[in-house]
Amino acid sequence: MARYFLARFLGLAMVLLATSFLVFSAIHLAPGDPVTFLLKGHPATPEAKAAVRAQYHLDDPFLSQYAQWLGDVCAGDFGRSVQFRQDVGALIASRLPTTLFLIGYAALLIVLAGVLLGIVAALRPGFVDRFVLIGTGVATATPSFVASIGLVSVFSVKLGWFPTFGGGQGFAGRVEHLTLPAVALAFTLSGLLARVTRSSMLDELAREHVEVARARGVAETDVVRRHVLRNALGPIVTVVGTMIAGLLVTTSIVETAFSVPGVGGLLVSSVNVKDFPVVQAVTLLTVAAFVLVNLVVDLLQPLVDPRLSPTGRGAS
Repeated sequence: MARYFLARFLGLAMVLLATSFLVFSAIHLAPGDPVTFLLKGHPATPEAKAAVRAQYHLDDPFLSQYAQWLGDVCAGDFGRSVQFRQDVGALIASRLPTTLFLIGYAALLIVLAGVLLGIVAALRPGFVDRFVLIGTGVATATPSFVASIGLVSVFSVKLGWFPTFGGGQGFAGRVEHLTLPAVALAFTLSGLLARVTRSSMLDELAREHVEVARARGVAETDVVRRHVLRNALGPIVTVVGTMIAGLLVTTSIVETAFSVPGVGGLLVSSVNVKDFPVVQAVTLLTVAAFVLVNLVVDLLQPLVDPRLSPTGRGAS
């Protein structure tokens, strides 16, 4: 187990190191002079250009620049935003709580709706199963930005139940402002999770030990809870982890559609104005969070299904 965990953490470190190198290299791969790129093409005096070159160590060798930047990042210094003229770390920290709340809200909706619909479809063959399959098929084929437009048109413009922009203040305010964005995020993924849950449940329902438990007179609720749902959790947990990690990327679309002051919206606006220090920081943090979520899922798998233990004891 210790070797397994060590290998996983070393793999995490290598992925983050490679990502940091690619993110830093992007400024040098952009066409033209990096100084002109950082100044967003605006005319500047030679003194201003020299200040920019000194700030980003552009006169140093490339590897020296990367080492300097990586050291600053490890110390929590992501530089200064060209657009907002403030520390990038503080800028991200001010918007991070809104994005985390939105991701947590959407993840809760995805798990509740996806798992519940998948269980119902697996246990109720016939009309209910077909109805769930059609509904989840429509949800899976609907992109987040299309769901955002539809939700705003119905629940904000016509009914006036929810605000159309902002992140809200306090818990109640955040729930009010982020309900529609969370539903837009969860709409597609909950349909996909429902199908995965249904498929996993049907596989377990066809197992021999389920038939044996029923033949022994075990109550149906106990059969579903102890012998079907518990064994079906492996694929479900894996897909949920992947979806939560994917939410880190898709929030940019929804936050832009609803004008939510989060990290995703900050990334989109920074790309539009070529605020490269912010783009570097957000990209690196997003990849780090994505890898960490997948690592947590891998570590939780043996707890959900002992047969997947790296020691092999569960399988034996």
